[in-house]
Amino acid sequence: MLALENVRVRTEGRVARVILDRPPLNVMNVAMMRELNAVVEELGPEMDFLVFQGAGEKGFSAGAEIADHTSERVADMLHAFHGIFREIWNGRFITIAAVHGHCLGGGCELATFCDFVIAAESAKFAQPEIKLGCFPPVAMITFPRLIGMRAAMDLIVSGRTISAREAQRLGLISRVVADGELENAVAALLEDLGALSPAVLGMARQTLWNAAGFDLESSLEAVETFYLRDLMKTNDAREGIRAFLEKRAPVWQGK
Repeated sequence: MLALENVRVRTEGRVARVILDRPPLNVMNVAMMRELNAVVEELGPEMDFLVFQGAGEKGFSAGAEIADHTSERVADMLHAFHGIFREIWNGRFITIAAVHGHCLGGGCELATFCDFVIAAESAKFAQPEIKLGCFPPVAMITFPRLIGMRAAMDLIVSGRTISAREAQRLGLISRVVADGELENAVAALLEDLGALSPAVLGMARQTLWNAAGFDLESSLEAVETFYLRDLMKTNDAREGIRAFLEKRAPVWQGK
């Protein structure tokens, strides 16, 4: 098994629990992203189900490490982060996100990319990248398909935080359960799905996305190119990242 520092894995038969473990908010730095990528690549062919969850009481994940958005790191960060989605996309397993607490930025992208998203009542979801002069590349291509263009525009362009109930109403997540029932709900879902053909489940998942006309690879490549070539060359994107790291309000120049 892989040597891991930021991720824990627990396997139970054909189920793998992939636990983001970088307290207190499981912020994903490049090292964690690479570990997640490697875990999915190694375990995916052996497992029918991957369950993603966050360690600790604070939440699933507060997103990507802001320091990794600087000009000298951002390309490596995007490559590592998007590699996770490419591995999941190409897999024949079913993914489940068990979400509690904060589910923000890249954490929200990862959770909502899963086939099933079960959230505790008190969970909070947001894509706040716009407040740093950036935008979330994965959510840009998945949110319009999951919740429609109008709702996607609202969440991505405003960066506002929504409750688990609103996320469910929009169609961003599958189910909301009482805070103390998250683990039981995941177990019940695994039991229901476990009674079905794992081969057909994987085929149904992939065919459903394909039938909806979704081409992850080409869409992600296009957004990545724009992000690095255009967005990250703007003064405002650089200023937003600097301001966050310097703990001050950004001074936007509009260019």
